[in-house]
Amino acid sequence: MRYVFTGKNMSVSEGIKERTTSKLGRLEKLLPDNSEVYVTFSENKHITKMEVSVPMHKRVLRAEVTDSDASGCMDKAVDILERQVLKYKSRLRDRHRRAVATGDELQFINAPEAASEADGEAGVTITRAKKFALKPMDAQEAVMEMELLNHGFYVFRNSWTDEINVVYKRNDGEYGLIEPQ
Repeated sequence: MRYVFTGKNMSVSEGIKERTTSKLGRLEKLLPDNSEVYVTFSENKHITKMEVSVPMHKRVLRAEVTDSDASGCMDKAVDILERQVLKYKSRLRDRHRRAVATGDELQFINAPEAASEADGEAGVTITRAKKFALKPMDAQEAVMEMELLNHGFYVFRNSWTDEINVVYKRNDGEYGLIEPQ
């Protein structure tokens, strides 16, 4: 595995790099040999935030953890990524979902020119826009994708109705579905 370290508001020392590499080494047996792991550390006052992204074939595994020290972040991030890898591999083994699970990869494109002058007048500024392909799936598969990406919502094309839907995680821990009328 190849590691790429980045530090925001702090410098990433060799000691932190070595400890992170050894902790994330637990994942080496679960990930392909040519995997790249992007690790970003940021520090704000006495809080350390660690973001780990592992682009895989057609998926991105991601963990974002905040703790008072870097080693606590490392342990939590490894646990999160380990769960995601195991869930992803079990989905690939499931014959029924294999065709949908290995469908087209989301293509994220950064479009900073999407912010318009009209938005600035209203007091709202769009700082980032993403474009991606919507693959057909059912709501349960969309929830699994959302959990794999560790996001609060997920936009998808409903395979039954062929319309754009959104699943989201509610404050009570349940999931919601938004469908057009």
